[in-house]
Amino acid sequence: QVHLVESGGGSVQAGGSLRLSCALTGYTAGTDCLAWFRQAPGKEREEVARDVSVGGDTHYADSVKGRFTMSQDNAKNTLYLQMISLKPEDTAIYYCAADRRSLRAYCSGRPIGYSHWGQGTQVTVSS
Repeated sequence: QVHLVESGGGSVQAGGSLRLSCALTGYTAGTDCLAWFRQAPGKEREEVARDVSVGGDTHYADSVKGRFTMSQDNAKNTLYLQMISLKPEDTAIYYCAADRRSLRAYCSGRPIGYSHWGQGTQVTVSS
């Protein structure tokens, strides 16, 4: 069973950058869909970035495309979300998520498709 712990959130001004980390315990490369979601106050949880398939490419929400990059370091069992050119509308709690699948299995873009979640980390972007 995968256990996830996020870190790296904080407060920045618009145009700034942050890198979120998600430490993965019990994770083996090539066995899970991995994703980042976010939830702003009063809004539903939404996809930010995710594996298209296990071991495959990355899909980004239109709102973050070109500004956010999801990557992982399998040696450190860590998932990252590098965020640049941050905007006030990026303010939210950010969650990493995982779901055990077989290699090359399709990964969902919906929160219901993930069975393991981190506790979340707050990102606040001021104008």
